[in-house]
Amino acid sequence: MARIDLNTRLLNHYEQQLWLEEKSASTVEKYLRDVRSFGCWLGGQEITKERVIAYKQELLKRGYALRSVNSMLASVNHFLCFCNLSGCRVRLCRVQREIYQPLERELTKAEYLRLLQAANGDRRLWLLLQTICATGIRVSELQYFTVNAVRTGEINVACKNKNRKILLPDKLRKLLLAFAQERRLSGIIFCTKTGKPMNRSNIWSAMKRLCARANVNPGKVFPHNLRKLFARTFYSMQKDIAKLADLLGHSNINTTRIYIMTTGVEHRRQLDRLHLLAQCTT
Repeated sequence: MARIDLNTRLLNHYEQQLWLEEKSASTVEKYLRDVRSFGCWLGGQEITKERVIAYKQELLKRGYALRSVNSMLASVNHFLCFCNLSGCRVRLCRVQREIYQPLERELTKAEYLRLLQAANGDRRLWLLLQTICATGIRVSELQYFTVNAVRTGEINVACKNKNRKILLPDKLRKLLLAFAQERRLSGIIFCTKTGKPMNRSNIWSAMKRLCARANVNPGKVFPHNLRKLFARTFYSMQKDIAKLADLLGHSNINTTRIYIMTTGVEHRRQLDRLHLLAQCTT
């Protein structure tokens, strides 16, 4: 058993360990956020298996999706191993594979276009939305969009111990270069006033502010949903899941399958097209 004290150097040591394991910056940020949340809930009490199980139950009571609960528990389990408390780890929740996406979570192309219209007064945000949606990149990969890289039309991304190239549509390349020239940028295009890359929090907040004007459910508006819209749109045209996996940077094609799930409405339409039901004759 042990105690978590957020005022000690423990989390700093843990962060160093995450970097040594070559976790991406977004992964390090997420692990630390999840562990801090666990520490706040624990309130200085000793860590026991019973308390970690109680934390798992608390997350479920809060109404998080099972995948989200599992993601948070995975962070906590990793931290417990770091603290030599592997015996306190808990099992993740069993998740049945879904065959369609809830309608209330899917961002449609029409809604995306309304978001663009609402962002028209903020040119940087307007371009940022299009950059993610037209290329399918992760939000953490925006930092690689430098003026020099965009000028070549090819972005080299080093993320999650993998290197891949992102080809830019010519129209997007021209828009980004015009923006860079207008703002007199020479390095990273999507940056703050201090020159640092915009982070997930900056972007998430900016996108949420568009929801009311665009008349789009805020629950649909977050950067990852733009990536999913790219995936569904590409697959509907090309029907090539292997090529899509390459474009998204997925090493496992089963991950790509999650991105192209249709809604229950579309799933019912597909079932109706089978024409396997007869009309009642009596």
